[in-house]
Amino acid sequence: MRKVITDDLDALLDIFPPHVRQPLSQQQDVSDLIEVLLDLGRPPEARFPHRETALNAREVTESDIEYVASRLSPFGDDNRAGIERTLHRISAIRNRRGRIIGLTCRVGRAVFGTIKIIDDLVQSGKSILLLGKPGIGKTTMLREVARVLADDMKKRVIIVDTSNEIAGDGDIPHPAIGHARRMQVKTPTMQHAVMIEAVENHMPEVIIIDEIGTELEAMAARTIAERGVQLVGTAHGNTLENLMMNPTLSDLIGGIQSVTLSDEEAKRRGTQKSILERKSPPTFDIVVEIQDRDRVAIHPDVSEAVDATLRGQPVPTEVRWMDENGEVKTVSKAPSVLTQKAPPVMERPAPAESKSRIAVFGVNRLKLEQVAREMGIGLDIVDNLRDASLFVTSKNYYRRKPQRVRDAEESRIPIYVLRSNTPQQIRQLLNAIRPGQRGQSQLVPNNGLQEALSEAEEAVEKVKAGDEGSIELTPQSAYIRRLQHLIAQRNDLSSESLGKGPQRRVTIFK
Repeated sequence: MRKVITDDLDALLDIFPPHVRQPLSQQQDVSDLIEVLLDLGRPPEARFPHRETALNAREVTESDIEYVASRLSPFGDDNRAGIERTLHRISAIRNRRGRIIGLTCRVGRAVFGTIKIIDDLVQSGKSILLLGKPGIGKTTMLREVARVLADDMKKRVIIVDTSNEIAGDGDIPHPAIGHARRMQVKTPTMQHAVMIEAVENHMPEVIIIDEIGTELEAMAARTIAERGVQLVGTAHGNTLENLMMNPTLSDLIGGIQSVTLSDEEAKRRGTQKSILERKSPPTFDIVVEIQDRDRVAIHPDVSEAVDATLRGQPVPTEVRWMDENGEVKTVSKAPSVLTQKAPPVMERPAPAESKSRIAVFGVNRLKLEQVAREMGIGLDIVDNLRDASLFVTSKNYYRRKPQRVRDAEESRIPIYVLRSNTPQQIRQLLNAIRPGQRGQSQLVPNNGLQEALSEAEEAVEKVKAGDEGSIELTPQSAYIRRLQHLIAQRNDLSSESLGKGPQRRVTIFK
């Protein structure tokens, strides 16, 4: 159901020297070419979706690299260049003296139909953030979003094009963006300024941004959204949780802050005094995780998704994909799905008295139940921690310490940490809790967020009581130090960061 407008492949082939161009053009699947690598002293290499191949036994020389570079536009501060009126991107690798010793020549394609799977979201007028691994098609989707909004929806669309990757190289934008207008960015460090300039000078209804990656760009995005302009952009990260753990970009989804509760409120909630909460409304209303070129996971309400994650609750997600006929299929993974029972595999239930009461978090519940049935082990999976005799979570979640994991630690329940959600790991868990055996807690090192916040709270109490004039905390990451500074600030104390690199730490004083 996709129709390629153009990949201008001939224009890319023409920049290569004959001994590279000829074997490349003879490849049977040359139309599927992803990129060509030219590294000094190595044979030229071509990459395709399912294979890589050397194009020539002859090693790449300096003259080969100069041959290609001379046929491109000048390289910018981001070491990227292009071919005028095409979408191809050529990136340079330089040595310490600034000389180019390698080139990555990536094919740029304009494709119709890439946003059919999220067309209703695009037309809703809400701001959308696209996430996904490099090369998954985020920029291709952005390009199509710009064309649909400008041509089909007749909206005023401005593209902030930092590396000329969305609208192509040269002063005239590629026709793939339709009637959308493009503002080029002189250097990547100025992207945030051009974003603000676009709003102030050109009155857009929609702004398209690729690769939001700095705190200034995140702040500019919030400023734009607060002015009522629809934002469609991409950011570094594969999932919403990646974004939440990124202190630089977490503001895009509302930001995360540490909140200190009163003793009464903490007791009422059944949590510790320091908890994490969303700081403000998110900049983007919807997050789309691109899992494959024809499959996405959608968080239709970012506020709800972030809040649920921080509270350790299941996050409702909508998964969409394109079938073989080009039709969009949808399934909603709501929290209620987690309570459904897996179909029986073997009818060998264990005696009721031997069932283990387990609370799970970050573990595939259906897979756990299925493996238990295969092993003939009775499980009673409970939601309330007070009813559980064992708490099971994954290594990834235990390290990040969401609220649900911290609650389990506070309740002193034995914790079993799975390295992964594989059947083998689940069988090891079930063998450990099989009736007649004693389950063992396999805890990973506890150097997480909770300990750092507790340390800051204890330091605050000591300084306020006058026991010590200042207290130096344990070295932490920038994100955790920021939360420790917030704790000091809320208690009307001063704080500063000292040291360098991994030894940088917070000192709290009056």
